[in-house]
Amino acid sequence: MHRITRRTAVIAAAVLLILGTAVGASAAGTFPTFGYHKVRSGLPAGIGHFKLTSSDVRAGKPIPARFWGCGDTSISPQLSWRGAPAATKSFAVTVFDVDAPTGSGFWHWTAWDIPATTRSLPTGAALPAPSVNGVNDAGVNGYTGPCPPQGDITHHYVFTVVALDVPTIELTPDTRGPVAGYVVGQHAIAAGTFTATARQ
Repeated sequence: MHRITRRTAVIAAAVLLILGTAVGASAAGTFPTFGYHKVRSGLPAGIGHFKLTSSDVRAGKPIPARFWGCGDTSISPQLSWRGAPAATKSFAVTVFDVDAPTGSGFWHWTAWDIPATTRSLPTGAALPAPSVNGVNDAGVNGYTGPCPPQGDITHHYVFTVVALDVPTIELTPDTRGPVAGYVVGQHAIAAGTFTATARQ
């Protein structure tokens, strides 16, 4: 697969945002909206799947308060995965809130260049070298837990580990979720995922 430069990824992400705005405006007539009616995962259709679990968070259940992000600190939950393809050369991890009232969701965690030998991350993960934590939508590097608006609908948080066909996607730590997600999608060969919830 051809290499995608960071500049190309940024341009592509900007084009997608512009097109999303145009689509929303066309559909809404005189009331423009942002983005897609349904947030897309960014992962190609037809890729392989493997098992992702957590000893801290249960799929389909509320995320325990200790992993929320309404305070000064956030603790990432434990993650384990198995069954990734033998061709995997690195992993990426994302946590994404599809229900955030932004029109484009909310990236709580993007990390990449996780070594292919990795099969789990502990609670409060310090990522193994040479992994990179990107900037999440709270403006910080690493994981920021849920903090949905008071009285809002139940939010769904998609935890995903993606197997990649390259050892590095060559993005710097100041890269934000939309760009990282786009580049990860270009190199994805399989993924494990589960969804948990939060509401206050």
